[in-house]
Amino acid sequence: MTIQDITKLAQKGEGLHVEFKKKAAHPEKIVKEIIALANTEGGYLLLGVDDDGTVSGQRYIEEEVYAMDKAIKELIHPPMSLERDVIPINQKKGVAIYRVGKSADAPHFTLEDKKKKAYVRVADRSIQASREMWEIMKRKKNPNNVIFKYGRKEELLMKALANKPYVTLKEFMAMARIPVFIASKTLVKLVLANVLEVIPQESEDKFITKAHL
Repeated sequence: MTIQDITKLAQKGEGLHVEFKKKAAHPEKIVKEIIALANTEGGYLLLGVDDDGTVSGQRYIEEEVYAMDKAIKELIHPPMSLERDVIPINQKKGVAIYRVGKSADAPHFTLEDKKKKAYVRVADRSIQASREMWEIMKRKKNPNNVIFKYGRKEELLMKALANKPYVTLKEFMAMARIPVFIASKTLVKLVLANVLEVIPQESEDKFITKAHL
């Protein structure tokens, strides 16, 4: 990839598939962006690019890349392999681009205070994956194992979705008068069965019918 290619990519701005970082000052935070890209649809992390998309580069780019490579290797679980290019802008500055593929090993996660935390990409942000998103990513590896019965709670849910654009976990719990673990399990199964679609959110995920897509 050339500097012209990176400039074109940067001009489009940050989004679902692209994240900018000026430098690797806090690589333990930047790995969250890589995890989110891999857990969603893949994309690019550009190192040495300003928030406004200016390809200003970074002095000692090799040191920045060394810090990032170390964090990627040590902090992301399960391990992932990335393609990386380092491109000089001039004699003093350079940029790096990490190509992140959509992973078949999702959910990838990092450990924070000894707790596993996965991330997903929503528009131009990386957010922590909910328990439901984590389970959906994990079970998508074996989608043929999804079995569910269409009963009272599923009927209540689909009737609600016929009259409103989405339902949250808490709303489903309340309308069906069921515990959180049953509501969660039901929503996950319906997503895996392609009846519902999940839209990750920072507060509460939204569950919608495929017809609303």
